[in-house]
Amino acid sequence: MKRALVTGGNRGIGMAIASKLVDHGHDVVIGSRDLAAGEKVANKLGATAVELDLSDPQSIAQAAKQAGPVDILVNNAVILGSGSLLNDPKDFADSMAIMVHGPYLLMHHLTPHMVSQRFGRVVNVSSGWGAFSDGVAGPAGYGVAKAALNALTVATARTLPNSVKVNAMCPGWVRTRMGGMGASRSPDQGADTAIWLATLPASGPTGGFFRDRNPINW
Repeated sequence: MKRALVTGGNRGIGMAIASKLVDHGHDVVIGSRDLAAGEKVANKLGATAVELDLSDPQSIAQAAKQAGPVDILVNNAVILGSGSLLNDPKDFADSMAIMVHGPYLLMHHLTPHMVSQRFGRVVNVSSGWGAFSDGVAGPAGYGVAKAALNALTVATARTLPNSVKVNAMCPGWVRTRMGGMGASRSPDQGADTAIWLATLPASGPTGGFFRDRNPINW
């Protein structure tokens, strides 16, 4: 049995990822800024929950300690922000903290165990809005943060041994609180590629960007 930590696993795509990892027989830990919300979902899924505020390095360190040795890390938590990129420095800082610095710190804390046991899977839930090929779109700091997360994916995959696979994925337009009810995909459909990357065999790719299990342009 592998242990997986899913950030933002108390709703939307994160909850779908957590649920499917439980179905795969994994020991799943949900990271949630609202611990009560995380525990409610965890109890429903047969998982556990830890309090995790990705804007707070101390919270990240404590959550990593509570989670224990993790084999699979899914960096899913996100904020969308609003308005123009240059209008709100706080929004930009929050976007970078939650979608770049937070995932970086989790990898810092959790990948040494993966390296030591010669197995690990890191899935960074990104977006086509973070792709230069799509113009780094989205409101406020969202696209810039996702582009930085993509860069972190490439650099981390190059740094770590091939036994610890680090990949980014785009779930598409998903019916969540962020995506809205008019979106074209269900949370389960959005989660599919993340599950594939989280359960890759030893021969699987690392340092890639995927949608629907297929490589896409950076």
